[in-house]
Parts: sequence; structure tokens; C-alpha cells
Amino acid sequence: MKDIGIDLGTANVLIYVKDEGILLNEPSVIAIDTDTKEVLAVGEEANSMLGRTPNKVKAIKPLKDGVIADFEYTNRMIEEFIKKLKKKGSLKKSRVLICCPANITQVERNAMYELAENIGAKKIYIEDEPKVAALGAGLDIDRASGCMVIDIGGGTTDIAVLSLGSIVNSSSIKIAGNTFDKAIVDYIKTKYDLLVGEKTAEEIKIKLGAVKNIDKNNNMEIKGRSISEGMPKTINITEEEVKKALIPEVDKINEEIKKVLEDTPPELSSDIVDKGIVMTGGGALIKGIAEYIEDDIKIPIYVAENPLTCVAEGCGVLLSNPKDLDKNC
Repeated sequence: MKDIGIDLGTANVLIYVKDEGILLNEPSVIAIDTDTKEVLAVGEEANSMLGRTPNKVKAIKPLKDGVIADFEYTNRMIEEFIKKLKKKGSLKKSRVLICCPANITQVERNAMYELAENIGAKKIYIEDEPKVAALGAGLDIDRASGCMVIDIGGGTTDIAVLSLGSIVNSSSIKIAGNTFDKAIVDYIKTKYDLLVGEKTAEEIKIKLGAVKNIDKNNNMEIKGRSISEGMPKTINITEEEVKKALIPEVDKINEEIKKVLEDTPPELSSDIVDKGIVMTGGGALIKGIAEYIEDDIKIPIYVAENPLTCVAEGCGVLLSNPKDLDKNC
């Protein structure tokens, strides 16, 4: 099999195969028979089971906050994803590049290394997501000039300033897509006495997620369980209400961006003001989020052309030049 890059995301796993592109993009979910420990499904099929399984079937998200929370099930999930690629041969002669949030612990990094060993990689590289995302977004990070990326994923938001091919200053906070989902759940629970599941919250975020340029006519019907009565209940929720749920979390991201900028050398700060900041990750698709943050920090922010796949595309950039891979990782 050819060299592969794995974007091991909290919400989705993407696998890039050298010279072929992104061949897999599926939810980071595995379904297990709790009696036999047999893997019943992974990815999209397992994701559809969340919140709907009988007692003997468990749908699990084995990644949390961008790192491996359950090693056994992450390992089995990745093995099944590799099988889905339907490539001849094993990974024994392949390079495997795995991307992780910035500033994770050595223990968490070692777990990712061990994961790559278990799937049979010949050579293993672990690289920080914001750096790879910057490459995938088309930034030239090798110049002696500062550039900045904000990568809002499922479990973490990574903020990094890069120059001469390396991260100069960075931060990783556990406020991202999953936090937005929880904020929506909590808002609906408090205002409507209604309990909704994480899949419903994610659907609301995708359809109504906005923090600026609100469409007051945009709304959707949602179903859940009344907390006080215990019975099914239906309500309508608007884009304006979702904004109220999301703003406090986005403001926390704003504050972390400011901290990174405050710790950035003046020369690089000047470069960033001139060139602006690139935003990647699924969180970049929240309507108005780039404009909202730009209004606060007074620096232009541009959303990458394909924010969801920037990390995987960045894997392709590194895998296309093995010398760069050996030098940078």
C-alpha cells in the first residue's frame, strides 16, 4: 500500500493516500456488540446508531478532545477504516503520518505512535494539526514571514503562528464543534425544558449555526423529551436562538486568539496583520464566525477554500515530498 496520512479527528477520520487523494472521510464512531466484543460497524453506519442502540450494542466515540480516549476501540476503528480502502498489501512498507492537536502531552503523542505501529506502518510521523492545516490551506509556511491559522475542529481549536516551516507560538483549547453542540443542548434544556441528543444538536448547528448576519426567518422543528413531563415534545428553534447559545463559546476562542497574538514577536505580528489569518476546520463553517472574530481582533480572517479537508490535504503535501517529511516531523 502507498503512504497514507490520517487526520485523526474527534468528529471525523480522514485518510489521504499518496497520489490518490482523500479516500475516506467518515465519523469517528465504532459500534460494538457488548457480549461478544465484535465490531458491528464503523463510520457512517455506526454514527447512525448513536442514541438508538439496544443494551447489547454500544456505539462509541473513542476519540475525545482530539486525542485517543479509548485506545482499543480507536485501534479497531482505524483497522476497519484501512480495510475499507480496499488496497492490496499491508502497511508494512508504508509511511504513516498522523496529525494531532498542538501541545498534547508526550503520553498522548506516544499513544498515536503506538496506534500507527499496530496497523503495521514501516515509518511513523506525528505532526501538529495547525501546521498541516496551514499547508492544506495553501499557506507558504517555509518563508521567513509569519502566518497564522485557526483550526476549529470537533474536539479542539488549535491556534498557531508559523514561520520558517515551524510553529513559533501556539495554543490548543478544548472548545470546538462538540462544545458548540453541548451549548445548543444546554440552551434548549434551559429555555424549553426539552432534552435533545447530540445528533440533533449537531443537525441544529449545521442548519442554524450562526454568530453574525442572522436570518430571522431561518428556523427548524426539533423533537426531544420533555424533562418535567417525560413525554415526547416538538418545538421550533430559530437561528437567533442558536446564536445566543454559541456566542459565549466563540468569545472564549477569541480570548485565546488574543493570548497567542500577545505572545507573538512584533515582526511576525506585523506579517499577520498584513496577510491576515486563515481559518480551517468544521467550525469555520459556522455562519459569520470569521467576521465575528475579525471584528473583535481587528485582523482580517479568511476561511480556507475547503476547511473540512485542510488537514488531510496538508498530509498530501507532506507525503508528496519524503525529504520534507523527514525534516519536518
